[in-house]
Amino acid sequence: MGGGGNMNGGEDTAPFLKRVPVEKPKFTLADLKKAIPPHCFRRSIFRSYAYVLTDLAFISILYYLASTCIPLLPQPLSHLAWAAYWAVQGCLFTGVWVLAHECGHHAFTDYQWLDDVTGLVLHSALLVPYFSWKYSHRRHHSNTGSVERDEVFVPKPKSKISPFSKYLSNNPLGRLFTLAFTLTLGWPLYLALNVSGRPYDRFACHYDPYGPIYNGRERLQIFISDFGLVAALYILYRVAVIKGFAWLLCIYGVPLLICNGFLVLITYLQHTHPSLPHYDGSEWDWLRGALATVDRDYGILNKVFHNITDTHVVHHLFSTMPHYYAMEATIAVRPILGEYYRLDETPFWKAIWREAKECIYVEPDEGSEKKGVLWYKNKF
Repeated sequence: MGGGGNMNGGEDTAPFLKRVPVEKPKFTLADLKKAIPPHCFRRSIFRSYAYVLTDLAFISILYYLASTCIPLLPQPLSHLAWAAYWAVQGCLFTGVWVLAHECGHHAFTDYQWLDDVTGLVLHSALLVPYFSWKYSHRRHHSNTGSVERDEVFVPKPKSKISPFSKYLSNNPLGRLFTLAFTLTLGWPLYLALNVSGRPYDRFACHYDPYGPIYNGRERLQIFISDFGLVAALYILYRVAVIKGFAWLLCIYGVPLLICNGFLVLITYLQHTHPSLPHYDGSEWDWLRGALATVDRDYGILNKVFHNITDTHVVHHLFSTMPHYYAMEATIAVRPILGEYYRLDETPFWKAIWREAKECIYVEPDEGSEKKGVLWYKNKF
């Protein structure tokens, strides 16, 4: 199999595959913040809602065209039109998802209650438990790069990789099956069963207010998230009764499936890369963990996804910064970050295949003095 974590930055190694430094950086978070223009931290209620209204307007236009024009087309043009609708609408759903994500970080407006109300409505419409995800995602940001306390896409050591997983990762058909399964069912399985999440001492579920993910102060809001989902599901049920389940599946279900797939894809590629380390408790600290992320290039989709794809490093450093200033902030901090910053412009459809092949488990380099620094590998 491939090198899988042995890409140590030799002269023949592509710059984006060269390992990031693992020594504690000489710069501080304060140094990085000082380099960013102050206006980048100012949230605008009008600008934030303009993005929401723009996305919803495009979604509404597509819905109107799909529901009124596609049924008039002859086959096979109608099939092609539905495929185009699903792809574009799924991307627009993802953009709305990202804006609700901004609310969860209090990066939307200066008013926490307004962020939460907006995020609850938008995420519930996409069948996401807003507060449940908000709190688990906050813990992800607090523990990024930690193999012990991170919340999502936590890599396993070699000793905990099952024989079945070894077989799937060791051949193209197995990898294709794994990717298809992850992109279609990964998000609901994470929410319902904590699949790929941090291990807990008992059953963990994002819908359970009494689960180990949450503390007593957060419990009421988890109930509110569940209520939001029940309300959304009831509305969808009423629509299905009136318009039919097949119509609802075409208009809403398939785009939502694509949105969920992009959500998993984006998150996976942000935190899975041959050049990025993970740390155990003997080495981990917040700043190095936050820097163990990578910016990716999705082409025109960078704008559709509100730049959550190509400004993820600065997002982990300053998560309350509005997305519309994140690119300016990224440009400002890159000279200071130097080799600690990683941008990989590999097309995402190529990158996910490479990462699925190279990034199977984590372990320290053989003979390394830093036993608490773990790298992705794939050799069994």
